[in-house]
Amino acid sequence: MLLLQLLINGVQVGALYALIAVGFSLIFGSTRIFHFAHGSTFTIAAYTFYYALSVLQTHWLFAVLAATAAAVLFGLALNRFVYVPIQKHEGSFFTVFVASFGIGIIVQNLCGMLFGRSFVSVNTPLSRSMELLPGLFVSPLSGIAIAIAVLFYFGLQMFLMRTHTGMALRALSDNPELVRAYGMSPRRLSNTVFALGSLLVVPAALLSAASTGLNPAIGHHVMLISLAATIVGGVGSLRGAACAGLVLGLAENLALVYFEPQWSEAITFIVLFLFILFRPSGLFGRAAAH
Repeated sequence: MLLLQLLINGVQVGALYALIAVGFSLIFGSTRIFHFAHGSTFTIAAYTFYYALSVLQTHWLFAVLAATAAAVLFGLALNRFVYVPIQKHEGSFFTVFVASFGIGIIVQNLCGMLFGRSFVSVNTPLSRSMELLPGLFVSPLSGIAIAIAVLFYFGLQMFLMRTHTGMALRALSDNPELVRAYGMSPRRLSNTVFALGSLLVVPAALLSAASTGLNPAIGHHVMLISLAATIVGGVGSLRGAACAGLVLGLAENLALVYFEPQWSEAITFIVLFLFILFRPSGLFGRAAAH
């Protein structure tokens, strides 16, 4: 029964990891920007939801809208006022990464100053577990997390495959000049990418706030998962990032059969290193030509 409990928990966590990883992979694959502050977007969305719902005690729908707006505006502002100026004047991949890393540190410390450094959580009836079988407990949030992850992923795929903007986004990283030739602005498409990538972390942030809780350093864990899932799934593959996020969630939870909870991040690194050693192209990446 313990194994089944951990499997259900792993699918729930993995579904949220998949959304986070797809958001990061979409941004990196389209713009080639190593968006380390992706974890900060998660943190901002989660704490905005917590503040609106638990401190201001507003309606949950307003809290969701506030968290969504905060995440999307943060992503757009970061692209407009940090990444674009750096790329315009220098264009160094490393400089962009350092700037994004610095933003992540600033957000973490601001959240620590405003909300404290201990764990906080959102109280909701949906997080209360029900005993389905003797020793097997499942909360409604598990089903909600899986359903939302599937809905958002396939909604994104439909957007990328069926709309002109989506097809332009897929071509953005390979040939920006071709995008211009079709009368579309790469900068505007870049803003669209950051809006979509930031939006994808919102469900995971809100559900995490209501289930596992938050602390200011949670953004670093989110970034680790995003990076690991992008590599394990195959750089540039949204399907790979989603599958890898699910694999990492399952691996973290099933490892609890043999290891203590503090080893969860180590499990992520172990999975990552195994793929780097034996399948560096990832699950759905293209193998390098020899």
